[in-house]
Amino acid sequence: MSITEHTNKKYTHIACKVITISDTRTEADDKSGKMIINLLESAGHQVVNYVIIKDEKTEIQRELTDAASVEAIILNGGTGISERDVTIEAVKPLLTKEISGFGELFRMLSYTEDIGPAAMLSRAIAGTLGGRVVFAMPGSTGAVKLGMKKLVLPELTHIVSELHK
Repeated sequence: MSITEHTNKKYTHIACKVITISDTRTEADDKSGKMIINLLESAGHQVVNYVIIKDEKTEIQRELTDAASVEAIILNGGTGISERDVTIEAVKPLLTKEISGFGELFRMLSYTEDIGPAAMLSRAIAGTLGGRVVFAMPGSTGAVKLGMKKLVLPELTHIVSELHK
């Protein structure tokens, strides 16, 4: 089977939830969240929910589990190593299956295209949560642009199609 046949996409318009995790951002200055929304909509997907929440494990988990009407959840922020960065600790225990290649590729691309060895500090992660895909990436606009354009958007419809087999 060729890669084209394997990635034949049945689901082309994905319902998405965008979550910005930040103790300081507001809707007025959330450039990364807006970039995710614009990129998704430009690709023909629908953002049905967008929220900005504090970097608190219980809030993150509540937003993840309160997403029954979507097929994809995209988070930005809180993936670093500071004490306040708890996105990964909130997301990882809820995942049905981890897509480890997302974090690996994200760090590799960050290293080679953007930030060099500081890429090792990124704890970007992806996986499935029930019948939904979850992507969590850093909150900088550069990281969001890289993650969305190089990884999320090229594979989003394929992943959702796989989840509906």
